[in-house]
Amino acid sequence: MAIKWAPLLWILLAICLSGGAHAGALTVAPDLQPTSLTSHLRLLEDTSGQLAFEQLQTPEYRAQLQPWTRSSANFGFSRSAYWAAFSLRNPGDRPLPLVIRQDYLLIDHLDFWAQDDGGRWQKLSTGDRLPFDSRGLALRDFVFPVTLPAQSERTYYLRYATQGSLNIGLSVSSETAFLPRLSLEQLLLGIYYGGFLVLVIYNLFLFLAVRDKAYVYYMGYALSYGFYFSIHNGISFQFLWPGNPWLANESLVILLGLSTIFGTQFAREVCAGPQLAPRTDWVARTLMYSMVPLTLAAPFFEYRPMILIFAGITLALCVVLLALGTISLLRGSISARYFMVAWVALLSSVIVYLLKAFGLLPHNDLTHNAFQVGALVEMVLLSLALGARVSEIQKRGYTDELSRLYNRRHFDEQLPREFNFAARSGTPLSLLVLDLDHFKSINDRYGHRRGDQAIHAVGQLIQRKVRKPVLACRYGGEEFAILLPRTSGEQAAVLAERLVLRVAELELDGMSLTTSIGVASFEEATSARRCSCSRPRMRRCIGPNKRGGTG
Repeated sequence: MAIKWAPLLWILLAICLSGGAHAGALTVAPDLQPTSLTSHLRLLEDTSGQLAFEQLQTPEYRAQLQPWTRSSANFGFSRSAYWAAFSLRNPGDRPLPLVIRQDYLLIDHLDFWAQDDGGRWQKLSTGDRLPFDSRGLALRDFVFPVTLPAQSERTYYLRYATQGSLNIGLSVSSETAFLPRLSLEQLLLGIYYGGFLVLVIYNLFLFLAVRDKAYVYYMGYALSYGFYFSIHNGISFQFLWPGNPWLANESLVILLGLSTIFGTQFAREVCAGPQLAPRTDWVARTLMYSMVPLTLAAPFFEYRPMILIFAGITLALCVVLLALGTISLLRGSISARYFMVAWVALLSSVIVYLLKAFGLLPHNDLTHNAFQVGALVEMVLLSLALGARVSEIQKRGYTDELSRLYNRRHFDEQLPREFNFAARSGTPLSLLVLDLDHFKSINDRYGHRRGDQAIHAVGQLIQRKVRKPVLACRYGGEEFAILLPRTSGEQAAVLAERLVLRVAELELDGMSLTTSIGVASFEEATSARRCSCSRPRMRRCIGPNKRGGTG
């Protein structure tokens, strides 16, 4: 009985072994859409980097190719070489033209082995350390066209070696499915870089009109970032310097440094760092200055340590500039609002990309493109921040820095407009002129610094007590003017009395402060100009109807 069962056992064993050998193979079809090969990979880490392909074909090393069970194959910065093998099966009656694609481009050396019709191994050596024409197809990605014979199964091998972050992002598709996807990607890239170009040109015209140096920093930031991503995507290598692998690699670090320098300087300018957050600004400026010699020295040092140093400084700058934007926002900067949203968007995308680069997040379309998408979103928001900055600059031209009220220039422009409007519409218009009493003696006794504190305190008090459309200005020295549209003389007098009391109640570290306020009103209904006066106790009153007074 045992003899009769022996052939059957041998057949079952052969079937099991055959099934195990084909367990990792991917079955392909003529209409195969782009399909990830990650779950079909067998990998071997070569720590010495000396393993040859002929050695890999021996049973000893082939047994060391282990199935990859994770969702992605990214290994961060590694000095090892990695061998990848995968098998494809064509059960059909016709040969299938296929496209094998490696979507992560920053690979120094990438070797690909496939069998020809005679079963002989053919090697293609490429990578971004070799001229662009070393690639199988003249495309920005590493693309390997193969033809899988009918009713056959073949195994393909790749060897990865790079100084940077290593990501194995292999996929396979039929030729008919690959071409439409390629066209779509080219369209999206055109839109992406077109967006960068539009932002640069738009802000160039604004710079020519405004002449604000923040626009120069923005354009430098956008251009260096745009060129950085064009290298990251392989476009620069394909179209700008296909015969210069050295420039293709070193320009990546140089442009990363330039974008960091311009971005930091832009952030300091748009957030008014030296004025609103001097200490945090000093830290940002120090880190930025450290990037200058590193950027200049980058081409003369090994890529791996330089990119790690740059990554560390970039992360530190992200945190510092986030703090700078927060402080500026809390201290009233309008443009800092847009900056903060933009910086959070970029910071989130940078963290995602770096975690992917160091092997802590999987390599997929989301993590691979997060940095690029976040950068474009940031550029749009920063352009809005520049627009808000222009508004702030214009407002500063009409604002008194000490009292934080409008200045006399703005008052002189608005007074005739409001007067004409009141005359046309028949609505009343009132004016309060507030003068701090004995202000010269305050400066003489307490010093000009305390006098400035008094001006600031009164300005803030007026700002709290009046609302639009009331226009409050510092007219000059210790005088303030408050223009009250659609307000009668009686209503203005009530406000004047309140302000007199509130000024006297101010607590200024033992320094007493009093004021006199003159009230003038224009009321078309009475066809006369009326003037009244608010007289606190025996204080001096300013009004056009008072002897020796001023209006």
